[in-house]
Amino acid sequence: MKLLTFLTALALAAPAVAGQCPMDMAKIDAAMSEASLSESEMATVKELRALGEEQHEAGDHAASVATLAEAKTLLGIE
Repeated sequence: MKLLTFLTALALAAPAVAGQCPMDMAKIDAAMSEASLSESEMATVKELRALGEEQHEAGDHAASVATLAEAKTLLGIE
């Protein structure tokens, strides 16, 4: 019974995580135009943003959220 409850909760949580990725990408895109980062830092943000999108499209939403969180940290946004 506990396993069934866990699997149900996991199945319901997956769409929420998947939906977070596009919102994070939009936040990153908006912040990049106003960010005052070095060229190196901006290149890293762009790489993380692209990787996060690739992970999202591949269905690895947990990895995408983590990757996009790194980019958001570099940009100083939540």
